[in-house]
Parts: sequence; structure tokens; C-alpha cells
Amino acid sequence: MNLAQSIAIVVPWMVWVAYWTATSNRVKTTARREASISRTLQSIPLIVGGALIVLPDFDRAAWSFDPHSPGVPQLAGFALLLAGLAFSVWARLHLGANWSVSVTLKEDHELVRSGPYGWVRHPIYTGCLLALAGAVLIGMQWRGAAGLLLIFASLAYKVRVEESWLSGYFGGAYAQYRRDVAALIPGLF
Repeated sequence: MNLAQSIAIVVPWMVWVAYWTATSNRVKTTARREASISRTLQSIPLIVGGALIVLPDFDRAAWSFDPHSPGVPQLAGFALLLAGLAFSVWARLHLGANWSVSVTLKEDHELVRSGPYGWVRHPIYTGCLLALAGAVLIGMQWRGAAGLLLIFASLAYKVRVEESWLSGYFGGAYAQYRRDVAALIPGLF
């Protein structure tokens, strides 16, 4: 992967992070927060996976800026990256004040089942995974696929923690939601 491909991946993610940061204080008060050790266990594969996906190769040619025309896989990957980030932003907007970066329960937490939450129970994660799959297409390297698998494993762990908390909080309503809607990938997971 060359520097131009890395930039094509990083810039949209930077805009996404800026939005996430700007809206992070518009949430309800936290009633219960995930333990820091659990959060750390989730973060390590996220960081390693992200590095595998986005860092350019460490040879001289990769670090020179090569603005040659991207191929069809790179263009499709960029479109997928943007679509995934847009889907996660839609989910974030739809979740509103119930959102948090780590697993939490909010005061007066609401079970949201509409919009993207009618398609998957964790659409922010789904959107991010879609965006990361696009990034892997941009880079077209095996290490990107390995990074995506690491990040998927991290999010699957986070989903398990979140699902446990939400099942305890919402009881039968969440059990029904789990029966009706896939966690991350409709029809698969």
C-alpha cells in the first residue's frame, strides 16, 4: 500500500472522528460504565487491526506520493468506506443521547429499534466494519484483511458485553429484539 492509499483511508476517518468528538457531550448521564480492563481488551485489537489496514508499506516506493489513477477495487473501496461511515453517522444520530463510546447504561436508557436499528442491533459497528472493508479494498493487501478480522473480533466481544447489559436492563423486550434483528450482519451474525 502506498501513501496515497493511506491518505484516502485516513482523511474520511479523521472527519468521522471529528464529528464523533464534537457530538460526544450531547448524551444522557451515565448510570453504569464498563470496567477499564474490558475497554482495554477491546482497544488493543482495534489499534493493531487499524494499523494493519491503514499504514503504508515500509519500503521507499510506498512512501513516495504516487497519484496514479486508482483502479476499480480502490474506487469501490472508497465508495464502501464512505457508505459505511455515513451509515454509522446515521445510526449515531438515530441513537441520540443514548450513545456512548464505551459500553454504558444511561439514565432513562431507551431501547431504539427504528431506523438503522431495525436492520441490525449495532449499526454503528456495522457501518464501521463496512468502512473498514472498503479500506481493505483500497489497500488490497492480506494484512488489511487480517486487521479487519482483528477489529471484527474486538467488536464481537464488545457486542457480547453490550448485549448482556441490555438484556439485563430491558429484559423480555431485548430478548424479542434479539430474535427479530441480527447483531451486525443481517442473516449471518
